[in-house]
Amino acid sequence: MKVSIIGAGLAGCEAALQLAGAGVEVVLYEMRPGRMTPAHTTGLPAELVCSNSLRSDLLRNAPGLLKEELRRSGSYLMKAADSCRVPAGGALAVDRHEFSTTVKKMLDEHKLILQREEEVTEIPTGPVIIAAGPLASAALADAVAGLTGKESLYFYDAIAPVVDFQSINMNRAFFQNRYETAEQADYLNCPFTEEEYFSFIHELKSADRVSARSFEKEIHFQGCMPVEAIADSGEMSLAFGPMKPVGLIHPVTGQKYFAVVQLRMENRAGTAWNLVGFQTKLTYFEQKRIFRMIPGLENAEFIRLGSMHRNTFINGPALLDGRMRFNADKRIMFAGQITGIEGYIESIASGFLAGKLMGGLEALPPAETALGAVLRYPAESPADNYQPSNINYGLFPPMKKKVSGGRRVRREMLAERALAKLEEWLSAVSPAN
Repeated sequence: MKVSIIGAGLAGCEAALQLAGAGVEVVLYEMRPGRMTPAHTTGLPAELVCSNSLRSDLLRNAPGLLKEELRRSGSYLMKAADSCRVPAGGALAVDRHEFSTTVKKMLDEHKLILQREEEVTEIPTGPVIIAAGPLASAALADAVAGLTGKESLYFYDAIAPVVDFQSINMNRAFFQNRYETAEQADYLNCPFTEEEYFSFIHELKSADRVSARSFEKEIHFQGCMPVEAIADSGEMSLAFGPMKPVGLIHPVTGQKYFAVVQLRMENRAGTAWNLVGFQTKLTYFEQKRIFRMIPGLENAEFIRLGSMHRNTFINGPALLDGRMRFNADKRIMFAGQITGIEGYIESIASGFLAGKLMGGLEALPPAETALGAVLRYPAESPADNYQPSNINYGLFPPMKKKVSGGRRVRREMLAERALAKLEEWLSAVSPAN
């Protein structure tokens, strides 16, 4: 058997490595760098475009549980991510370039993976995994629409700016993680007084924005709202959201602040830092003007400015079965964000599952696991109002017995149950897979 995989993003690369690891030949198609997207900047596989963070690494948070399940299950991209880690407190963040080059090396070293720099305009014959992601080319999107007979859904995703560390005013900014000691100082904080905050909000709300095309209706994914769209919902919305000051006190003066913008290390060298939660669709001119109002960023040099792009996904519940296969043609699988799952780690998990299932895995991961939740969401959600979702504990079956002790205790118990079920599943499938 030879499997065609369309798209060398997170899902496509993980699927290719899983299949090749099982002895299956793979042809991995990627149109970049010959044909770029509005969000990518390189031709490297598994490029991270929105952020360098794979979110929380704590088991009481569903993304942390999913990462741990992938580690235990033998995910290649999780191994790559762990090897490229940069400081980010309780989150897993990576050096983007190092991560992509590490994945590239994994692909290059596997003799069963043939990489082809080619735009796919028609669905190949034989077994195929469509992992083109939300930025599929127009030609491929048309080919998918020809398969489904339905119009694709879409939403808008926005990218946060990155600044040069040397341009940050360290007389205003300070290092500290929320609720943690000075020794655990992975985040850089730019603090606001009340007056500075409301001046910033006023300018942010009135700034010029990139307009949608005339035929497009803007639909923002809730987990990646542009910062100015959050501000539109109320003057204090950012102070209770990405700019919340809780858990942050100046390590020297002990001063508390009205609001804070946090920056996270973008690369291992520490030369580039991204504005956490500051995805935006402001024009480039306005980004420079408005974001230099942030205390400490008065003279910021922007390595990358924010941008907005349209993400396309199919109506998974109407089109896919419980094994990620296209209902009308079972030789075709869909994986990654094009199915309607959202997020880096979720895309890796979707690719892991696609590779395993296409390679012959029969036993599905238990519903109680995070992998089970990723598998079930695109197939079992209501089809009439299907929207992208990150992994979250709301997708898990509830505990059979009532749990006392609050949300944190309940999540810890869900994680404990998930890992126990995962070990049972791995023990059952390992001899045959």
